[in-house]
Amino acid sequence: MKNWIITNLTKLRYMTGIVSIALMVISISFICIRGLNWGLDFTGGVVSEVQMNSQITSSEIEPLMDAGFKQDVVVIAADEPGRWILRYAVPPKGVTYPDITQVLDPLHAQVQVLNTSIVGPQVGAEMASQGGLALLVTMLCILGYLSYRFEWRLAAGALLALMHDVILAVGFFAMTQMEFNLTVLAAILAILGYSLNDSIVIADRIRELLIAKPKQDIEATNNEAIIATFSRTMVTSGTTLMTISSLWLLGGASLQGFSIAMFIGVLTGTWSSISVGTLLPEFVGLKPEHYLPKPESQDP
Repeated sequence: MKNWIITNLTKLRYMTGIVSIALMVISISFICIRGLNWGLDFTGGVVSEVQMNSQITSSEIEPLMDAGFKQDVVVIAADEPGRWILRYAVPPKGVTYPDITQVLDPLHAQVQVLNTSIVGPQVGAEMASQGGLALLVTMLCILGYLSYRFEWRLAAGALLALMHDVILAVGFFAMTQMEFNLTVLAAILAILGYSLNDSIVIADRIRELLIAKPKQDIEATNNEAIIATFSRTMVTSGTTLMTISSLWLLGGASLQGFSIAMFIGVLTGTWSSISVGTLLPEFVGLKPEHYLPKPESQDP
């Protein structure tokens, strides 16, 4: 099996590269056509803080609030035991929400509403612009680092792999219309860092092989670099996915979006660093000469 993989690794990289391009096109199409289902962090809404018995859990509060307000209500634990923050959309004109104490009355938890405030859409718009600015600054910093660390051909492959992972993760949320909130945005930023690490490991190995074996074909060099780092990549990705899966299953609804985004990012980041990150340098003409030391000019 191992020999078959080594023999057909170039074909496998080309096949996964084609799949990656197709998935990117599909994801961009969903983002442009359907857009994102922005959460209350970006659109604004109502925030209520309540106090009740400390024995009550979020899994008991959420079904009652969702049914009473006919929407997905975000339930967040506050600093003190028994204190919860409830976030939900502003009621449409002519619609009045029921009283929170009446909605949570089946819990027999002595519910007390401490305060209620409205977050305007202008605040949400500001958070959206700040989130986009954070992504832009992060990408520019990564681009500067890659340009300094590698010759532009290898740097372009790593950068394309990063864009691939982010586009696929955002495209999934556009396709499913899951809520895109601040926790998902945090996951997108984390995906950038994780995918960059994988791409740099393989790019470093390619650079070493280009210097050590300058007469070897670039396809063989890329394959050898992938094989040398494959076990490390699988162990790292496998343990990370196990941790994210545990967070997904046990973290509750408030961390579901974060966990799903991270799961997609780690999964796509594993194969993009292997396929996308190595294919683009091949197509733009990466050669050993680009990393070999230049001969010193001799004085006449």
